[in-house]
This record gives sequence, structure tokens and C-alpha cells, in this order.
Amino acid sequence: MEVFKHNLENLFSQLGLASDSESIEHFLSEHSLSASTPLQEAAFWSLSQKQFLSEALLQDADWSEQIDLLDARLRQE
Repeated sequence: MEVFKHNLENLFSQLGLASDSESIEHFLSEHSLSASTPLQEAAFWSLSQKQFLSEALLQDADWSEQIDLLDARLRQE
């Protein structure tokens, strides 16, 4: 049985973004969320990225923990 590792790097890959540590840190430094903006509604996502994030959260999928981590990191000052 193959076990897939759900981590931040693989979440970025799933979203079609560069997933090395430097690229992730750059993305996080260039993007942020206000307290009133749900992660999946951020203006910087493409339609398919928004759909993936929404569906994963709605289904409480394996990605939910990493999506929550991304959400928190985007809200840090």
C-alpha cells in the first residue's frame, strides 16, 4: 500500500505552484489574507485552485490540515 505524504510542499504541487522551500517562502511573503477573507476566496488563486481548496475543506479531505496551515501562514504579519 502506497502512502501519500500530505505536507505543505505537496499541497503547493497540488495547486500547481513551485513547491521547493524557497518558492513557498517567497509565495508566503508576497501574499496575505485579511481576517475577513476565507482562504479559498483570495484573489490570487485561479478558479481551479479555488475549487480544489473549497472541495478539500468541504469534504474534510486529507489535505485539510495542510490547507489550515497555509491559511494560518498567510494571515501572519
